[in-house]
Amino acid sequence: MSTTDSGPAASTGARILLIGASRGLGLALAQEWLRGGRQVVGTVRGSRTGLHELADAHARADSPIGGLEIETLEVTEPAQIEALRTRLAGRTFDLLFVNAGVASEHEETVAETSDEEFVRVMVTNALAPLRVVEALHDLVTPTGTIGVMSSGQGSVANNERGGHEVYRGSKAALNTFMRSYAARHREDPRTLVLMAPGWVRTDLGGPDARLGIEESIPNVVATLDALAGRAGLHYVDYLGRTVAW
Repeated sequence: MSTTDSGPAASTGARILLIGASRGLGLALAQEWLRGGRQVVGTVRGSRTGLHELADAHARADSPIGGLEIETLEVTEPAQIEALRTRLAGRTFDLLFVNAGVASEHEETVAETSDEEFVRVMVTNALAPLRVVEALHDLVTPTGTIGVMSSGQGSVANNERGGHEVYRGSKAALNTFMRSYAARHREDPRTLVLMAPGWVRTDLGGPDARLGIEESIPNVVATLDALAGRAGLHYVDYLGRTVAW
């Protein structure tokens, strides 16, 4: 585990557990929250990632704000989720945000997709996030927020052009599973969020995406902040607009 000294400014920041922070949107979220003085525990799969480089840069800063810890987690391995839960026992967070996910490797129709590819995408994007939420939700304060990175492509109502069928299906499944979770916890005062970050230029989104990270991520953070304290499930985009189911 790597840590940085948080400094006095971070004492007013929220405590965030970010699942999937090694690159792309997850790494950008960690950076944005650190800039805002938040305390971040971020998970990665590899031994040396962009999050480690961020931690190094953060430690070298003259006036570091926020604090960063790095944990290792492969979200598709239930034993690793339970091990993380054990390591974090006794700690509390204001926000649990599950960002980990994958894109489809190919653009076949569902019928053309191999069993292996279908299982890989569905397990990573739909099953694993709910396993994480179920295992870690009690680390979130009663007035805190539990969020997962969804997609506008998870909207069934807005799917008028098709394409990206397995990815779309995995995000629609994620949304449904979170809705079931919300129904089972309808008396829970925590805020639940399905976040659609927009089509963003990352390794997953590709070079032709409409938004840069700098256009999406600060707005994602602002939207999560604005929803804090509003119990129930919210399916919103990076600008806080409700997305049709």
